[in-house]
Amino acid sequence: MLHMASAAGAGALTMAAGVGAPKKKRKEVTTFVFVSGAHGAAGVDPELAMRGHRTVGVGLQGHDATGQFHISYQAPQDLKTFATLPSPMAGLTLDDYVEATVKVVRRVANYGPVILVGGSMGGATITKAADEVPKLIDRLVYSSAFICSKMRTIVDYLSTPEASTSLLFGLAKGAVGDPAQIKASRTNWRSNNPEFLRAAKQALMADASDGEFLATLNTMSPDEALSVPVTDARGRVEAWGRVPRTYIRHSRDLSIPLPLQDRMIREADELTPKNKFDVKTVDATHAPTAKAYEKITDILHKLA
Repeated sequence: MLHMASAAGAGALTMAAGVGAPKKKRKEVTTFVFVSGAHGAAGVDPELAMRGHRTVGVGLQGHDATGQFHISYQAPQDLKTFATLPSPMAGLTLDDYVEATVKVVRRVANYGPVILVGGSMGGATITKAADEVPKLIDRLVYSSAFICSKMRTIVDYLSTPEASTSLLFGLAKGAVGDPAQIKASRTNWRSNNPEFLRAAKQALMADASDGEFLATLNTMSPDEALSVPVTDARGRVEAWGRVPRTYIRHSRDLSIPLPLQDRMIREADELTPKNKFDVKTVDATHAPTAKAYEKITDILHKLA
């Protein structure tokens, strides 16, 4: 009884001592906003959430399941019908992607720092989003993503010598339909054509198991906007150029080869010499395996 009373008394004194003491300022929680590349879905990083951060994926217009998936896309596939379906991506532009991204950034910026992350074609989106709301973004992160600075468009960079070894062009083996008719590019990610599957795996996830590779394909939307790769995606020095930025190089990327990644980093740095990229490198392909992505999560966590 005496021991319990003494403990209770000590606890009361401790609580009393805490009353009126200055409270330790709680660190603001960072929100990571993820923007997918071509054919991608809005994704998040559960590991970052478990480390105390918020994560949210931007739902880009036209990428929702309602418009993208049709019974003709299921097995057994009716490719004749699938090839002629109207596309939910028809008429969509980079401006639409930027609008969706800025809307999310504006909301989450009310609750703490914002780190905007783009992969692959998503790099164009985050650059132009930073042009719109540079003061709401604490850092931009390009994860093996396109960054247009001295050249206007993604296609311009894919036409450079540094992109000559890119295997992205091999994905045309999975193309379905006439882009001029459906007003979009359409890929049959559920194809069982061995030639296409080999080309896609080499371009995207050469080091993945067949199971992980096929699971990734099943998360991808068939249709993508035609105009985004040919739209001027350069950032303005006085807006995008003022936001701190990180580039995560994927050393085994065969879609955006390392020499092209390095060229885009170099040209962006030349444009904004007082705000150069913080450059990191991971041993990863274009679409990282779960194991490789752990390294990316570690980098993002340390940026918060």
